[in-house]
Amino acid sequence: MQIDIDANSTIGENSAFEGRFLVRGNLRIDGTFEGKTLVVDQLQIGEKAKVKTSINATSVVVEGLVIGNITANRRILLLSTARVLGDLKTPELIIQDGVVLEGRCTISHVRIEDTRAYIESLYERK
Repeated sequence: MQIDIDANSTIGENSAFEGRFLVRGNLRIDGTFEGKTLVVDQLQIGEKAKVKTSINATSVVVEGLVIGNITANRRILLLSTARVLGDLKTPELIIQDGVVLEGRCTISHVRIEDTRAYIESLYERK
């Protein structure tokens, strides 16, 4: 399955970027990105991309390699070639067959600081 976003910024396949990156709009990464944080509206990480950072976005599509936590306000889509090491937080998570993922997943439409305590409190209610 090929899903493309209309990216107004791109880190190409033979390009590398290190540092902190704030993008107003959409970003496609086909090369290498390493930094403390990446803040973007919509993010697409291509099949040959290598990303090592904390990601905050509206929606994220991953086909390549990500080391770091991903937080998306709308959706995270992991396509079959995705390899992810990190925690995911989003209201909607789609994982295709073939994905390799190690990390915790928090799926909720409301922002909860301590999901475990919240769910345990629901169990304790009478």
